[in-house]
Amino acid sequence: MKKKMKDHVNVKYNGSDKPTENKENTIESVTNELHDQEKSLPDGSDEMTSGTPEKEDIPTDKAGNGGRATEEKLAEMQDKYIRLSAEFDNYRKRTLREKMDISKYAGENVLLGIIPLMDDFERALKHMDTSDECSALRDGINIIYGKFGEFLKQNGVKEIDSLNCNFNVDLHEAIAKVPVDEADKKGKVVDVVLKGYYLQDKVLRFAKVVVGE
Repeated sequence: MKKKMKDHVNVKYNGSDKPTENKENTIESVTNELHDQEKSLPDGSDEMTSGTPEKEDIPTDKAGNGGRATEEKLAEMQDKYIRLSAEFDNYRKRTLREKMDISKYAGENVLLGIIPLMDDFERALKHMDTSDECSALRDGINIIYGKFGEFLKQNGVKEIDSLNCNFNVDLHEAIAKVPVDEADKKGKVVDVVLKGYYLQDKVLRFAKVVVGE
C-alpha cells in the first residue's frame, strides 16, 4: 500500500526546487483513492496478510447412522421385553392354576385307595345282620384291618415304635406317669394310649403314651 502512495505522489519541481501548486490536490486524490480501496476490501481482511479460510464442518452421516442403529436396537429390546413379559404372565397364571388344582385334588389318590376299604366295611356290616358266627365277623374285620395297614404303608405311612422304648419328646407325648417297680422301666413307655405315625421321615402324629417313673 505504501508503494502505491509513492507511485501516485510523484511531485514535479520547477527550476527553483519547489513543489508545484497541484501538490495538495494530488495528495487529497491519492488519500481518497486509498479510502475507496480500503472500503472495497472485505471486513477484517488485509492485503498484506494471507490466511487460509476456516474449514467448514462437513456433515457426515455417521451420527445419523448411529442414531438409526440405536433406535433399531431399542425397538428390538422393547419387543423382546414385551414378549418376555407376556410369557412370564402366562407362566404365572398357569402355575397358579396348577397350584389351585393340587390343593383341591391333593388327596385324590389317597381317597381313591380308601374307597375299596369302605366297600369291605359295608359287606361286613351286612354280614353282621345275617350271621350269628362271631368268628367269621372277626376274620372279616381282620382282613379289612390288614388291607388298610398295607394301604398306609404304600403311601409312606408307618407306625412309630413306642411300647417299652425310651421316652422321646420328638416322637412321644406323655399324657400320664405311673410308678413302676422294675428299675429298667423307669423313663420308658409302659403303655400306648394312641399310636403315632410317620409320613416318610416326618412325624405325622405323635404317640400318646404313659411313662414309668
